[in-house]
Amino acid sequence: QVQLVESGGGLVQAGGSLRLSCAASGDTTCISVTNWYRQAPGKERELVAAITRGGTTHVPHSLKGRFTISGDNAKMVSLQMNNLKAEDTAVYLCNVVGCPGNSWGQGTQVTVST
Repeated sequence: QVQLVESGGGLVQAGGSLRLSCAASGDTTCISVTNWYRQAPGKERELVAAITRGGTTHVPHSLKGRFTISGDNAKMVSLQMNNLKAEDTAVYLCNVVGCPGNSWGQGTQVTVST
């Protein structure tokens, strides 16, 4: 089974930057895609970035230019967030596609103050 642990969240001023990490352990050979999602209370979970095992990345148009996903392998995937805004406040979670069992981490809180 794959275990996922997110880290790097915290409190940051609007306009600041934060770098999140998703560490995968166990048998990671099954991972085909690693995703970053975010979820705020009362809102639907939203995809913010994705990266395939081959290195292809995706960021929704609304977040391009501020969010960047990267990783040399599926064991460690990073999400760089720049020019943060209050509306970016949420729990950020990583998720993997292709492996059996639970595919989600517990999340890391990002709070942007103004």
